[in-house]
Amino acid sequence: MSIMKEELISLVANQLNNLLIFDKTKELKVLEEAINIALDRTEYNFKFNKNKYYSKDGQVYFNPFQTDQYAVFLYYLSNTIWKKFNNESLATRVYCLNKLLNSFDLYFEVELPDIFSLSHPVGTVMGRAKYSDFFSISQNCTVGNNHGIFPTFEKNVILFSGVTIIGNCKIGENCLISANTYIKDTDIPDNSIVFGSSPNLTIKEKTKEYMEKFFQSKWATK
Repeated sequence: MSIMKEELISLVANQLNNLLIFDKTKELKVLEEAINIALDRTEYNFKFNKNKYYSKDGQVYFNPFQTDQYAVFLYYLSNTIWKKFNNESLATRVYCLNKLLNSFDLYFEVELPDIFSLSHPVGTVMGRAKYSDFFSISQNCTVGNNHGIFPTFEKNVILFSGVTIIGNCKIGENCLISANTYIKDTDIPDNSIVFGSSPNLTIKEKTKEYMEKFFQSKWATK
């Protein structure tokens, strides 16, 4: 890490205390234990990311002042506090901290995969969809429901800036959703590049080999 773990604990505690509410006498131990777990989850996530900022000297590298990285970490932290420690109050405040610092709405109950990435996710809202590994999302995107039904995303999906996907959608494996695309209640086949707005989408199907080569430039395989 760019800072020591003790400094990271102090950073998060102070941010919570200054921007929200944090009782060090009652909540610091939970925060410390949750940060240990969140760091493990973050390290596992980052080791598959080929972006140059996610490694240094051949090792996984985490810089909490790189805001995309910090947003991933804070999601894992809030989710861990909720799942492992059953502390909804603290999980909610860490979620709020992520939203305040990064203008990014990702609730702690949303279940993201072990491997995903955020690329400048300012203004992005991620709802309770079903996400798979190697999912990437950018700025001003919305993943939401229509009549209570959320989308499903298969492995290797990228949402570029301004994408909206809502409702009963299944986005297939190896798909690129182009900037400002709007998809509602529509399935997208595997190995596709998508443009436009429902119900008048343009779907360009590519070979599996073509799309896998693209994603291999972004991610290391398991």
